[in-house]
Amino acid sequence: MPSVSAPVRPRLVRDRLTVGLYTPFVVWGWLLYSFNPSVPLLADELGVSAAQAGLHGTAMAVGGLVAAPVTPRVVRRAGRRGAVVGATLLVALGVVALLLGPTLPWTLAGMFVTALGGNVMVASAQVGLAQHAGPAASAAITEGNGVGSAVGLLGPIAVGACVTAGWGWRPGVAVTAVLAVVVALVVARLPHTTALPARRRPRPAGDDAPDEATAPGVPDVAVADVAAVQRPGTARLAAGLFLTAVVAAIALENATTYWATDLVLSRTDAGPGIAAATTAGLVAGMSAMRFVVGPLSLRVHPAHLLAASFGIALVGWAVLWTATDVRVALAGLVVAGFGYGAQYPLSISLLLAASPGQGDRAQSRATLAGALAIGVAPFLLGALADAFGTHLAFLVVPVLAVLGGVVAFLGARVVRRPAVL
Repeated sequence: MPSVSAPVRPRLVRDRLTVGLYTPFVVWGWLLYSFNPSVPLLADELGVSAAQAGLHGTAMAVGGLVAAPVTPRVVRRAGRRGAVVGATLLVALGVVALLLGPTLPWTLAGMFVTALGGNVMVASAQVGLAQHAGPAASAAITEGNGVGSAVGLLGPIAVGACVTAGWGWRPGVAVTAVLAVVVALVVARLPHTTALPARRRPRPAGDDAPDEATAPGVPDVAVADVAAVQRPGTARLAAGLFLTAVVAAIALENATTYWATDLVLSRTDAGPGIAAATTAGLVAGMSAMRFVVGPLSLRVHPAHLLAASFGIALVGWAVLWTATDVRVALAGLVVAGFGYGAQYPLSISLLLAASPGQGDRAQSRATLAGALAIGVAPFLLGALADAFGTHLAFLVVPVLAVLGGVVAFLGARVVRRPAVL
């Protein structure tokens, strides 16, 4: 009787290209986690309402909406390396405009430019990273996001320190522009590989030609995940479910990072500097979980981990929402971060796995859907905060977590169907 060998477990190789493609996440992580908790402070500075300040999330969303169709075209025309480098420099330009803006329209325009560059940068790098990592894509994407959030952890701390010192929030956010220039230089000097060629490769004729990241002869993303969604109908269903999980994850993260500072201010005796710095607890939890769940996703199916992560997020929200002491609120943010940290990278890796040969297009759809989530969630929570107070407005968070948990659970069932394994 022939012996059946056990499947080889994927292994993540952290070579120079892998580590280099982690660096764009650092730029985006610092921007998100330094600027988002600064929004209430910017609102006070400009004399605008919470809902008006929440329009920065809308501006970020519009940037993402524009980036969604632009990204595949930029990758085709400039190559993945050119797309990442050019978009990173655009982030630096947008941040400068954001920081120098004396009025709300100016800062909104700066955020739009920043978001346009940031979404093209992350989307291009993320698909290239998945293609380069092959079967270990879920671990690579999760770890890349973990590196970004780990460095971004210093963002709210820097903002809080600057506010406490009387310098305002701007110096902490300004670090983003410096990081963007450095990362552009790093990516430009990375070795030439299939995932990051020296120059743009000729585009095959026809609309159905495979994306650069998944061209013929190039290994696709996580083999263990793709094997579960080989049938077209099942693949479309799985992709739709995991795309919804992406939306829920992005909405949760952005709504919380935008308005957790205001919740802590209204429910505890913390001052503005301390309240802004508590967001670091959320980022710390996210970073820690990403370094844990990355390797774990090579042993446990990512869909199961994704479903569990939304449950953890609910526990963290409950602790934060009931807290009247800043230390308890910080603990709640850390626990919520444990859940949030796994959600976006796992849902993205599962979406890419359910879209073999169409990596850039799947990422483009995720960018588009995520942009809508970024535009709606912080603005909705801000509008509810104006009407009912931040505490009641934060009831939006568990609704999003339940939605994400349900679609992740259904996605896990789809990819486990015996007919497609």
